Amino acid sequence: MQKFDTKVQLLKYNVLKEVARLSWTDDLLENVTEIPKRIAPGKIPTMRCCVYKERAILSERVRLAIGGNRYQRKVIQVIDIACEDCPTGGYEVTSACRGCLAHRCEEACKRGAIFFDHRQKAYIDKTKCVECGACAKACPYSAIQNYKRPCEQSCKVQAISVGSEKEAVINYEKCIACGACVYACPFGAITDRSYILDVIDLILKSEKNTKYKVYALVAPSIAGQFTYAKLGQVITAIAKLGFYGVAEVALGADRVAASEAEELEEKGFLTSSCCPAFVSYVEKNFPGLKEHISHNLSPAGTIARMLKERDESCKTVFIGPCTAKKTEFQREEYRGLLDSVITFEELQALIDSRDIPVSELPETSLADASPFGRGFACSGGVSEAVAQALKERGSAFPFDPVACNGIEECRAALLRAEKGVLPNNFIEGMVCTGGCVGGAGCLTHGEKGKSETARYAEEAAYEEIASALDAFDK
Repeated sequence: MQKFDTKVQLLKYNVLKEVARLSWTDDLLENVTEIPKRIAPGKIPTMRCCVYKERAILSERVRLAIGGNRYQRKVIQVIDIACEDCPTGGYEVTSACRGCLAHRCEEACKRGAIFFDHRQKAYIDKTKCVECGACAKACPYSAIQNYKRPCEQSCKVQAISVGSEKEAVINYEKCIACGACVYACPFGAITDRSYILDVIDLILKSEKNTKYKVYALVAPSIAGQFTYAKLGQVITAIAKLGFYGVAEVALGADRVAASEAEELEEKGFLTSSCCPAFVSYVEKNFPGLKEHISHNLSPAGTIARMLKERDESCKTVFIGPCTAKKTEFQREEYRGLLDSVITFEELQALIDSRDIPVSELPETSLADASPFGRGFACSGGVSEAVAQALKERGSAFPFDPVACNGIEECRAALLRAEKGVLPNNFIEGMVCTGGCVGGAGCLTHGEKGKSETARYAEEAAYEEIASALDAFDK
């Protein structure tokens, strides 16, 4: 059985599995209200103060698992009722305050928010405090701590604030749907809406119509996700769900690398387009650099287009680690190419909803891509692939990339590019730390996923990008 990083992930999986299990047999509408009772049976609470609150929160989880409000297309959403138990203190003076005479905290505060009692112990006047953190930096005892919520701390684009009812509020003008807050929230109060029912509907239609083909497009980071079975067995399980075929998104990455090498030679400066959260970050925060984003679709969109050029009637479902992909496939340039998106978490729920014994299945190998295409999953992999594509073209272009691992590095490179002082001519932007292997929709996070993905890249059938693309074109 798959082991999850946290019990929040396990809870989310249980809801998704129940929703999927009932959807295969058209029993969902009749039993949707019973799902919370199945997950939280009896009258003894296991997660909250009372079982009724547990079920109320579970009902909201079910709502998002079945797609939520179809008119509210935002992917990352807050379950308000699950959010109220989280502290919202901000900067607080702890017991480590020694009542010193220096009062550096008072000097650092430009708002006059620091005051002292008769023992010289510091306090913060919350009516004056603007949460700048200057006092905390000034304190020699580290006695002032920031008790921001985990979601606020995880959101590097500052899209999360605290609402009037102490619930988390997402500013969608800033949000890039990276899902960092989803993974960070210890109460599971922030989650991503699911398109799992749409995928089941696509599969069921294909079972009734032999001309209706649905392809699963698997991201290369799948290699380090399923800890209880071999990758080849997982690929077999995906086919058993009812997919007509399973294609490597890494082959789309090969095509992207080849095209970006050509585009880079032509333009002289480029940022990558493979990470939808990075693309959104550039568009929202550095609009002046938008024209420098590669005009290539992401690897997922590219492999979908490659398949639909062969059979325009086929349907495609991306399966990967990325919550931002759920916003990407709604963009105008991806419509008609990517038909739906699910994460590895949702794939596990789908497989188990049909009781597929993954670890007992024979293996099916994927042999579509080069090691460079598969390497897109890890930070630095895009740069390596573009360098290889330039080499295969016999190009003399002076390629000088900067691989940005995480949003802070992306911001630093983009700021320098905006000011015209970046020495590099290619920015590889990966919002998730480590690259796609650190995506919010992963089943497990850590070094194992990175090492397994690297090993998977080494096992690629084709040594060069061009040979992998030639094999597909034939």
